[in-house]
Amino acid sequence: MPTPPLAGGTAGPAALRPLLDTVLAALHDGAALRGGPLPAGGPDTVTPRTRTATHPLIPDHGTGPHHALRALVTALAAGAADPAHPHCAAHLHTPPLALAAAADLAASALNPSMDSWDQAPAASALEADLTSALATEIYPHAPSPDAVITTGGTEANQLALLLARERHGPVQTVCGANAHHSIARAAWLLGLPEPVVVPSPTGNVDLTALDDALTQLHRPLLVVATAGTTDTGEIDPLDAIADLCTTHDAELHIDAAYGGPLLLSPTHRPLLHGLDRAHSVTLDLHKLGWQPASAGLLAVPEHHHLAPLHHHAPYLNADDDTEAGLPDLLGRSLRTTRRPDALKIAVTLQALGRTGLADLVDRTIATAHHLADLITNTPALDLYDRPTISTVLFRPTGADDHTVATVRRTLLQRGHAVLGRAHAEGRLWLKATLLNPHTTPQDLQALLDLVTGTTTDLLTGPPADPHTGPQADHRTGPQADHRTGPPAPEATPPAPEAREPAPQAPATPHASSAPAAREAPEAAMPAPEATPPAPDAAP
Repeated sequence: MPTPPLAGGTAGPAALRPLLDTVLAALHDGAALRGGPLPAGGPDTVTPRTRTATHPLIPDHGTGPHHALRALVTALAAGAADPAHPHCAAHLHTPPLALAAAADLAASALNPSMDSWDQAPAASALEADLTSALATEIYPHAPSPDAVITTGGTEANQLALLLARERHGPVQTVCGANAHHSIARAAWLLGLPEPVVVPSPTGNVDLTALDDALTQLHRPLLVVATAGTTDTGEIDPLDAIADLCTTHDAELHIDAAYGGPLLLSPTHRPLLHGLDRAHSVTLDLHKLGWQPASAGLLAVPEHHHLAPLHHHAPYLNADDDTEAGLPDLLGRSLRTTRRPDALKIAVTLQALGRTGLADLVDRTIATAHHLADLITNTPALDLYDRPTISTVLFRPTGADDHTVATVRRTLLQRGHAVLGRAHAEGRLWLKATLLNPHTTPQDLQALLDLVTGTTTDLLTGPPADPHTGPQADHRTGPQADHRTGPPAPEATPPAPEAREPAPQAPATPHASSAPAAREAPEAAMPAPEATPPAPDAAP
């Protein structure tokens, strides 16, 4: 096999172009084979089918770049839970913008490592400007706000607790019962006392209970508030919590991993009033920012607050190099090697601008309110509450928790929808976390029809067929349920040939959101050829 070409340099783009054609064709073919938000059949079907299509992963003789890309990318796409499908709405798992994914490709091809200037000359300058700009959005009146890029909210929260510990010693963290699990984990990792958890009976921190706790506890104290909980999307009363922190001489960290991008919307920015009073803020743009993971940040009001992160390694930031003017990047993260995640964020911000991003935020929140309206007008469904951001909790009327959980798993098993689950008011609810700005009212109605139809199936349907299992979907023929779509792909689809992909049409909202009907889990991708073809020539 010839020496494989590289992605960088002047020859890199020419080597990438035919490979990208193969990747794009495989992504298309895999999505077509899947035919819905996720593959049908559950782990017992998806895992062996994926293994059949991708093994052996380390053959004695390589199959060549195009064959390997076709086989593995098709298998991954056919077996994906696709957040771009309007019925994939369980988690804070965003469908990334095409332009952000394209920028991520450039980052991968150039492969700068953000741990020393001589590995990332331009990327380090771009990251410094981007983090300063985003920190200024959070702290518009601070003289020198700054931020560091993280792998997401979990790492950012851990850094916030670390910085508080370095300022004050073993701080006592105080958080609401609605706080993200990463707060308790960060305290454990950092050797800090276990967080004191304050009740959040309505989804927000109980201010009276917080006041009582801060009165009784010994200092130093770090209060963690949440702007966008993972269960309900609730936002704590930030200003009131900041007032209590001032009264009790406590520091404040705000986990705005979910809700932080509301700052970009003039309509919804008031929900975050008081955010700039925090000593640190977590932001996560691979949630309500439509970035490929990962794209997290921790922002602080003053650059020098990040000083405890400084670290010295002579081969990366020698003192004489720093004195000569080479930027010292090791204090920008606890990680050493890390990707230039600033690029995709910067491309998105520049391409869309404030108005474009505000439109995405506003459109997504309006979609969540429309779903809440539909639920309210559906007698067979109960709504938990109006959405604060884009999370909507609901459940079949009169159903017990076991039925709610079974409805969710049945939708997963059939490949029809991906909904989350959350406990609130002592009951289990289905959770729709809406992050797809292309979702239409028809998509939402079809999703609710799936929930009500599946509930009816479970409560009134015939006994399960022992040969197909309790989750099988038997609706076929002229009387098939109107919620099902075109038939499943053939049981043994042909292996995709190497070809030039057809020109791609501009992205448009989904024309139809009806899931494909499935008699039984389809063979979502071809098995490997018994005798692999000769390795492809290098492009």
